[in-house]
Amino acid sequence: MSIFHHDRPTTGDALKPTVVFVHGAFADSSGWATAANVLSGQGFPIVTVANPLRDLSGDADYVHSVLETIEGPIVLVGHSYAGAVIIEAVDGIDNAVALVYVAAFIPERGESSGQLNGRFPGSILTPENLVTRPTADGRTDLYIRADRYADVYAGGLAADAARDTAFGQRPITAEALGGATTVELSTLPKWQIVATADHAVPTELQRFMAQRAGATVIEADCGHDVPAARPHRVVEAVLAAASVGQPA
Repeated sequence: MSIFHHDRPTTGDALKPTVVFVHGAFADSSGWATAANVLSGQGFPIVTVANPLRDLSGDADYVHSVLETIEGPIVLVGHSYAGAVIIEAVDGIDNAVALVYVAAFIPERGESSGQLNGRFPGSILTPENLVTRPTADGRTDLYIRADRYADVYAGGLAADAARDTAFGQRPITAEALGGATTVELSTLPKWQIVATADHAVPTELQRFMAQRAGATVIEADCGHDVPAARPHRVVEAVLAAASVGQPA
């Protein structure tokens, strides 16, 4: 479970927050590469965290432990299931200044990602499009079928890129998706990038959660894999979030 860390500059850019990216289910940190490179080129320190995808509590504890090592302001970015993770992980992190959700779950206390995903129609992240494998510790790993990955997850990516991503996907456990949050939603400023052609987490659900959480909405005309398909929208949201508390 590695992280990539781009050190904080020692020049006038030192006031810029560290941007911490946390990937979601069926993905890894490589999806953030384009947005991370753009922001790094603008002087932002970057940390990409390898989300374990094992269970909500343990995943959040791991991300929290990374956040505790970072000095100065933090903008925390979570895609998909990582929306739930960052809600738990940011609790007690006083130097976090904003949260960016990317086609992400924004559960309230006691809600799980899996529970929320059934609240509105439109998801084809359904059993017939999944492969399940039992794990040695008694959990169940979930993968998206490679031949369905483009439709379920990767709308907006070129066919070859969707195929490569399908074969490189990381599984999430059913138990992680069923994990309920245990803390109240942070009062930090929030942004939600809503994917308008999402077949995994329904667009209507994303809008509902954003409105309920008081998040500023930015739209992306793609499927669920916004970090790879529309990285410029991620950059746009992070720049807006990073302006919180900064001099005009």
